[in-house]
Amino acid sequence: MILDSKEPKGPIEERWDKHRFDMKLVNPANKRKFKVIVVGSGLAGASAAATLGELGYNVSCFAYQDSPRRAHSIAAQGGINSAKNYPNDGDSVFRLFYDTVKGGDYRSRESNVYRLSQVSVNIIDQAVGQGVPFAREYGGLLTNRSFGGAQVSRTFYARGQTGQQLLLGAYQALARQIHAGKVEMHNRTEMLDLVLVNGHARGIITRNLVDGTITRHAADAVILATGGYSNVFYLSTNAMGCNVTAAFRAYKKGATFANPCYTQIHPTCIPVKGDYQSKLTLMSESLRNDGRVWVPKKVGDHRPPNSIPDEERDYYLERRYPSFGNLVPRDVASRNAKIVCDEGRGVGGGQAVYLDFRDAIARDGKDAVEAKYGNLFHMYHKITDEDPYSTPMRIYPAPHYTMGGLWVDYNLMSNVPGLHVLGEANFSDHGSNRLGASALMQGLADGYFVIPYTLGNYLATAKQEKVTTDHPEFVAAEAEVQGRIDKLLSNNGTATVDSYHRRLGRIMWEYCGMSRSDEGLRKAIVEISELRAEFWDNVSVTGSKGTFNSVLERAGRVADFLELGELMCRDALERAESCGGHFREESQTAEGEALRIDEQYSHVAAWEYQGEGTDPVRHTEDLEFEYVKLTQRSYK
Repeated sequence: MILDSKEPKGPIEERWDKHRFDMKLVNPANKRKFKVIVVGSGLAGASAAATLGELGYNVSCFAYQDSPRRAHSIAAQGGINSAKNYPNDGDSVFRLFYDTVKGGDYRSRESNVYRLSQVSVNIIDQAVGQGVPFAREYGGLLTNRSFGGAQVSRTFYARGQTGQQLLLGAYQALARQIHAGKVEMHNRTEMLDLVLVNGHARGIITRNLVDGTITRHAADAVILATGGYSNVFYLSTNAMGCNVTAAFRAYKKGATFANPCYTQIHPTCIPVKGDYQSKLTLMSESLRNDGRVWVPKKVGDHRPPNSIPDEERDYYLERRYPSFGNLVPRDVASRNAKIVCDEGRGVGGGQAVYLDFRDAIARDGKDAVEAKYGNLFHMYHKITDEDPYSTPMRIYPAPHYTMGGLWVDYNLMSNVPGLHVLGEANFSDHGSNRLGASALMQGLADGYFVIPYTLGNYLATAKQEKVTTDHPEFVAAEAEVQGRIDKLLSNNGTATVDSYHRRLGRIMWEYCGMSRSDEGLRKAIVEISELRAEFWDNVSVTGSKGTFNSVLERAGRVADFLELGELMCRDALERAESCGGHFREESQTAEGEALRIDEQYSHVAAWEYQGEGTDPVRHTEDLEFEYVKLTQRSYK
């Protein structure tokens, strides 16, 4: 298989404009002849469905939540990046491009990242026009704050609820198209398979989560905007419903899965408290603007934090990385938190570090800090019963975002013709580590400003015949879905679905989490394979298929996580270098920093499914760096 990126040539700042001009168009009168399926209604899905509906396409949008407003995009807190350069502090489209490629540790495609940086300036105008209440200066102008991995302030924000406000903006646009009859919304509906006709994506099979009805849906193209897969770790910052099923069904129908081992461990999360937890809570990276990260200098120092004087505190990020300090990228901050905790200097039981706002409050006043972070402080107080205004927060890294996803070309189309993949569900923009505030940027860029052009090009050139849901491929796909459901329900096992998910999460965190090794990954592959066999032999799935059945929902998702976990470990094993959030213990500098091996691994790894019981095949797409020179990252 040849992975053709379809990158345009020429000066990078001209590529997207030239590519848009060279693409074929669908004239306005013909757009109403095409039907498009959009799976997912978060920022990428809602913005894509709304924009395509506005253009005149007939859109069917699917979400397993009871409303698009419940999509996990709502949980994003700190902000959205854009190269507006409003603070006049040296930012530019090229600098955002440079920071993003460098932050991803030189494992992303330059053309895609530059386009993302270009259209970022349009996203803010779009959102402001929708009424998104971004924070403003006293005079009324939009304000910015800093995020990790950058030395400029380019992050627009709405307190600590930026994702919610942006999603409401996209939802308004979506609701307008629903009212206009251009978008048909299917809530509480989960995609369970992709349908291919003559090798092209032509529809999906869904299950209504309320009454269990299995339904076929045909279209001229399919867009997946279904988010990431961090819940493979069981405990993560993702909502409990987040899953990989839609993307994994596409993988099993021939779409390659790129860089699955690239997962992000967010450094600023409330630490695990006990086995009863089902998820973890994120504390926005924006807190590192004013909060200082530290641990005691002495091992075993268990004094209350306010009793430890400054000279006995180790502000280790400021010490090790004086240029960036507490605003180093997420992978660097997470790895260093693990190091100091492994040394025995962790706090709150050993698996946490302090995030301290004492100096910011003394400098700016409590009111100023509350104005910027008040809802985050309130959330922390409600969860921990500790007041972060008077006592430092305790934080520790946790699984958060996934940079891996289905492989796509420059047009955001997978290797399966007609299957486009947007936002976190694809692999394209973040390399091996995403900079904070770039997820919202990518989701909206893909949905508002990229897919409207590239989808039209596909529809104008593919020239596929119309198909109906009576086609044999739809019949076969539905039968496959029904068989999988029947197999789960007829298992008569004794162990709960959640027990298998929790065991998988422990294996993944131990061997494919913050650090990985050859020995550990080989062990994980064996353990996951055994766990998967046990799952299908002994899982208990109660209830029936023709009704609301949350156990059945979770069982299907965990079954896919069990296969994905093994694929992630295979991918991590094959990449014997450290890069970004992927830290191989065998590949590090004398100072303990990640050590890339560019001559061997400067490529995307995309895995092709070969069938049950057969190992997947690893394909590669070489990465070329014309504009950002390959160098070992340094934030010192």
